[in-house]
Amino acid sequence: MFLDEERFPFLGPLRTAWADIRDECLALRDESFEPWVQREMYGTGWSVYGLVAFGTRIDGALAACPRTAEALEKIPGLTTAGFSRMTPGTHIKPHEGWVTTVYRAHLGLVVPVGDCALRVGSRVRNWSEGGVMVFDDTAEHEAWNRTADSRTVLLFDFLRPGRTMADLDPMPPEVAAMVERRGIA
Repeated sequence: MFLDEERFPFLGPLRTAWADIRDECLALRDESFEPWVQREMYGTGWSVYGLVAFGTRIDGALAACPRTAEALEKIPGLTTAGFSRMTPGTHIKPHEGWVTTVYRAHLGLVVPVGDCALRVGSRVRNWSEGGVMVFDDTAEHEAWNRTADSRTVLLFDFLRPGRTMADLDPMPPEVAAMVERRGIA
């Protein structure tokens, strides 16, 4: 299910800084993005540039994006963050997330016009540049990009109300491997 973004006032600074965040993302080299670790869900076409993984800061990545790092510091209970890119023709199949302690959010950075959307439950929403969507990742959801251009968002997770970092699920081995490749483990 999608959640009302107004419930989370800390999202305001992200909306204000979205163009700076987009510019930092666009300045990154393409080869600095890695395929999403769960490729069985979509095949090819979905890649990420990790910034925070299960509460662990990826300092080198954050240093390359100082305005993004500054905006992320204002999100209480931030557990995971990164730039998420879907190339044309990518379809992330219907699935349910397993981390029950967080909500997931997307800040639209580069959004092509056309059939590029996220379905959560029975509702479908298109991303918008500078817009934020918050949803429950444990509800069935899927995403697709049926346009001729790539879609990029800042994807991040934050603790649900009443949860603490001690409640956070452990980092899966494939995420730990990505963190290690980034040189922080």
